[in-house]
Amino acid sequence: MFPAMEASPLKKLEFSLDSVTDLSSPSASSSSPAVATFSCVDGVTELRFLQSDSTHCFTFDLASAQLFKLGTVQFICVSAGNSEEKSFSQGVNIIFGSEKDSKEFYDSFEEWRRKEALVPGSSTLSASKSKFDDKIEASSAKMYFHYYGQLLHQQNMLQDYVRTGTYYAAVMENRSDFAGRVVVDVGAGSGILSMFAAQAGAKHVYAVEASEMAEYARKLIAGNPLFADRITVIKGKVEDIELPEKADVLISEPMGTLLVNERMLESYVIARDRFMSPNGKMFPTVGRIHMAPFSDEFLFIEMANKALFWQQQNYYGVDLTPLFGSAHQGYFSQPVVDAFDPRLLVAPPMFHTIDFTQMKEEDFYEIDIPLKFTASMCTRVHGLACWFDVLFDGSTVQRWLTTAPGAPTTHWYQIRCVLAQPIYVMAGQEITGRLHLIAHSGQSYTIDLTLSAKMWGPGASQGGILQSSTCKFDLKEPYYRMSQPQAYPVAQEPPLPPQPQLNTQDIQIQNDEFEEELLQEPPQNANTQL
Repeated sequence: MFPAMEASPLKKLEFSLDSVTDLSSPSASSSSPAVATFSCVDGVTELRFLQSDSTHCFTFDLASAQLFKLGTVQFICVSAGNSEEKSFSQGVNIIFGSEKDSKEFYDSFEEWRRKEALVPGSSTLSASKSKFDDKIEASSAKMYFHYYGQLLHQQNMLQDYVRTGTYYAAVMENRSDFAGRVVVDVGAGSGILSMFAAQAGAKHVYAVEASEMAEYARKLIAGNPLFADRITVIKGKVEDIELPEKADVLISEPMGTLLVNERMLESYVIARDRFMSPNGKMFPTVGRIHMAPFSDEFLFIEMANKALFWQQQNYYGVDLTPLFGSAHQGYFSQPVVDAFDPRLLVAPPMFHTIDFTQMKEEDFYEIDIPLKFTASMCTRVHGLACWFDVLFDGSTVQRWLTTAPGAPTTHWYQIRCVLAQPIYVMAGQEITGRLHLIAHSGQSYTIDLTLSAKMWGPGASQGGILQSSTCKFDLKEPYYRMSQPQAYPVAQEPPLPPQPQLNTQDIQIQNDEFEEELLQEPPQNANTQL
């Protein structure tokens, strides 16, 4: 057993300030010199601000106090009020005479906050978990914030000119939604969206960023003095931090692959519930997941051939075949992220709408989408293709950002779930199924996909399923193919027979006569109905 940790003595500590201003009535309160004092009274650690020309004292319990840095010598200190109403009991704006005094005060504040958790009877537990920590694995969160804390990844997103340009246009075309308003940038990253909002005339922008990118954002914003004084960077998660005022506008880029990957949309709606005023606006406002069955013989053979390595019976004297089935299943559990030719789609797409202004956090835990398509050609269906778009519902202009195949490629590309067992369809045949997404603690989703071809031709009125194929995918572990769309001919050739290197035992066709009939069908023009 290790000896119990004892809290080191908390000594009284004082700092001189140039001014302290009450945030609740900045015009009425004076901004005379003051003294900030850290102390421990009856086991409660406190921070007090006493003005030299007044007997009024601002007292903050360090268990609930938060400090936000506005500049090199300026801070806002707030204290949480009623937790149910998510309000503040008080807040002050403090200014120091030098950067040295400012840094020493900030360091002391952090040290006292840590020590406060060790004081007997303290109301704060240093090991307590936030709502985010309760549902996300620590290892996943660490890798996630490490990834987005690097400039090279921010550059990759900034250089997606479809993404960045659409956000800029959505903000600038709707200046009336931002001018004179308080804005919260959720997951601010480099701070680019915060600066867009400031350019549009925002009164103040709170840029919330949990990764180390927050420091880069502060540096970048400070280097743009035209709007630096109207942007406050807050390092922390929206689930944990507090803000001194309500927001009129939320802006964020919370979309991942298939729209919902990385589970940041949950943080986006949590920020809505915590910080947005009742009539506030959200940029983006609505998201849609688009889906359509596709046929891509090249991709299917590429996926199947990956596992052929495990068919070797004499690999340095070792038989690898016992693992072939597992390897084959593993490759087909990876969604494929790439850009593809829209002529590979074999039916008009459908979409599922997610309204960010209405969705609850819990609604993202499980998403169930029934599928129904009508095939526009005779072909072999290899799986389901998906992409998304989002709407910026501004007061002046409504603008869409799309990741659709055939549109300018974004860093999201598109995603395809490839079935290990394809199904055959005839033109006009109905394809049904289900896309079921279940969130997991790795900040992603498990996908269950089922596609079925309904009875076609004589006897179809009686219904029934002719073929069905099911596969499970892990959205967190995709195959990043990310090639540009291949130059497919306008009229595709009929599906080729299985290649020699494929093991036909593992790629079975349920009805050989049905396969032979389909292969004899004349080629269809893919542009006629799509």
